[in-house]
Amino acid sequence: MDSKIGALDVGKPPCNDVGSIPHNDVVSTLQSSPASTALNSAESTLGRHLARRLVQIGATDVFSVPVDFNLTLLDHLIAEPGLNLIGCCNELNAGYAADGFARSRGVGACVVTFTVGGLSVLNAIAGACSENLPLICIVGGPNSNDYGTNRILHHTIGLPDFSQELRCFQTVTCFQAVVNNLEDAHELIDTAISTALKECKPVYISISCNLPGLPHPTFRREPVPFVISPRLSNHMGLEAAVEAAAEFLNKAVKPVMVGGPKLRVANASEAFVELADACGYPLAVMPSAKGLVPENHPHFIGTYWGAVSTGFCAEIVESADAYLFAGPIFNDYSSVGYSLLLKRDKAIIVQPDRVMIANGPAFGCVLMRDFLGALVKRLKQNTTAYENYHRIYVPEGHPLKCEPKEALRVNVLFQHIQKMLSSETAVIAETGDSWFNCQKLKLPPGCGYEFQMQYGSIGWSVGATLGYAQAAKNKRVIACIGDGSFQVTAQDVSTMLRCGQKTIIFLINNGGYTIEVEIHDGPYNVIKNWNYTGLVDAIHNGEGKCWTTKVHCEEELIEAIGTATGAKKDCLCFIEVIVHKDDTSKELLEWGSRVAAANGRPPNPQ
Repeated sequence: MDSKIGALDVGKPPCNDVGSIPHNDVVSTLQSSPASTALNSAESTLGRHLARRLVQIGATDVFSVPVDFNLTLLDHLIAEPGLNLIGCCNELNAGYAADGFARSRGVGACVVTFTVGGLSVLNAIAGACSENLPLICIVGGPNSNDYGTNRILHHTIGLPDFSQELRCFQTVTCFQAVVNNLEDAHELIDTAISTALKECKPVYISISCNLPGLPHPTFRREPVPFVISPRLSNHMGLEAAVEAAAEFLNKAVKPVMVGGPKLRVANASEAFVELADACGYPLAVMPSAKGLVPENHPHFIGTYWGAVSTGFCAEIVESADAYLFAGPIFNDYSSVGYSLLLKRDKAIIVQPDRVMIANGPAFGCVLMRDFLGALVKRLKQNTTAYENYHRIYVPEGHPLKCEPKEALRVNVLFQHIQKMLSSETAVIAETGDSWFNCQKLKLPPGCGYEFQMQYGSIGWSVGATLGYAQAAKNKRVIACIGDGSFQVTAQDVSTMLRCGQKTIIFLINNGGYTIEVEIHDGPYNVIKNWNYTGLVDAIHNGEGKCWTTKVHCEEELIEAIGTATGAKKDCLCFIEVIVHKDDTSKELLEWGSRVAAANGRPPNPQ
């Protein structure tokens, strides 16, 4: 972690006068000098420089909550023609929206205020960190004169120490810049942004509220476009890793390949597919990698998720005598309570910059994309495992046909969502049973898919849907959200309407926190039922294009989908689906019991 804190009036004694404003000789000198007069224009200010940088990296939509410390900065962001400032209902949703935007565009940005806003957005930044998303979190900070003065400011916890927010962000960002003087502002801003892009992690930039409109010589020129130095593999290490991996895999009888979520940060999805094309191995993905590999690949066998894998996938993976995992994350959720039937001595684990061969050697400074690309030429074609899959595979059955006006079942709902998918859609799956139901959707080529598995923050999907839809305007987003999650972050449906988005939200109303019920039930998992369509109608309030409906049976669902994709295709469509509180996927039942067992392990003997 790195941070720099400067001081505008270094060497001056702190002012301890109660309620007085200290003189700032440095600022007054800057403003009155001939050089600074020549620079005093909107084209050479800190705010202008930051705005241009955000445009250059592709963060063209910035999600914000206006509060006094950031208002002047927001003026400069609004003045940038290439930048679209989107006001959100709260900081948490602004962070989630930046997360969703980054998933589509590669980088996202949000702007909040000091401490009271920063600590509110912190949860969203932590989620982006866990998912390896480059996100620029900008905070409007205290006036530069207040640093080191022993003053107590509003929006803080009442101490003259302003570092609380910084210390919190140090744990969830890869770089922190506190900009409270003009001399190193240019360097700190550029370093922070380039570090986010290079590390694929969030960064924190605090900018004193009195600085955005000030000119400085370092901001005089148009910002030079970023060119991030590429990371390179150690050539000898790469050759050794490829040789060891090829020897290991070529000796195997029925090897398989499994893609993990870090394919994204390694930018290696294409190389992974090219390797599958060359070697003929069956191709699976971990649940959090769904959407990173085309599911129409001829050797794609589905999602590997241990006991809750898609049909026949786990049997092929776990019976293999060698498996190559590219970018995996093995945690208690992805391992279904540590119940995967995998053995390390059969595995090659390829991380973004490291390769580990079974129980043997590990090779550092080897980039995943280079390794997979070089391995293409060294592997013998072996289709044995895929032939085994093809031999045992039995197509999935269809849900039992509903009787007329029968209460709608969740498996019937997702059968109809499946029919809606195309290259012009994207699916956002909220934490909960939607994880498991959406995993079974077969994504057509070009169909986007996102969910937050590592962090698993309920409510993430509302803000993420806002951000993703704002970034991917060529796609219609289909969000599957449980009622419990929606209650956490519902407000920013308002922002979707202000932005004219055409998202389809399926609000699955089953009266509680279903995923928690299947881990450990109790009265705390039952929530107060809302009239969700009535709430969205109230948020709509006649402004913008919005259509809502409530469905109880398959006939009503079919009619609703027809309207949402037909007459109301230019509207935000909110479909509240009423289902039984115990109507869950079979995968959630299995997964919940195994995670509960892992959570409930007794302490080891002392």
